[in-house]
Amino acid sequence: MKNRLVYSEFGDNNENAIARPTPELPPQEQHLRVQPTRKGRKGKTVTIVSGFQSRPETLKALLKSLKRQCGAGGSVKENTLEIQGDVVERVVVLLQEAGYPAKRSGG
Repeated sequence: MKNRLVYSEFGDNNENAIARPTPELPPQEQHLRVQPTRKGRKGKTVTIVSGFQSRPETLKALLKSLKRQCGAGGSVKENTLEIQGDVVERVVVLLQEAGYPAKRSGG
């Protein structure tokens, strides 16, 4: 079936034209919070790193490094990193070594 588009304000449905740019701050200017949580995870502990102002590509690369060094799984969700297990202290140390001013938050 042919595309029956009559009018498009931004051309050929170019999503890049309407996407908002994500600011890419250097690691020293980001204030990260690292906290363990069990909320909504059936009792499993997850370490959450929040406060990022980076592009998704940067977050994925950082997550890959953290997962490898912690020996755990994880994912990126809405500019936060989730790493499986209670590895808060290790993540704080690794982020500080990478140049991010990270602090432990919560219990």
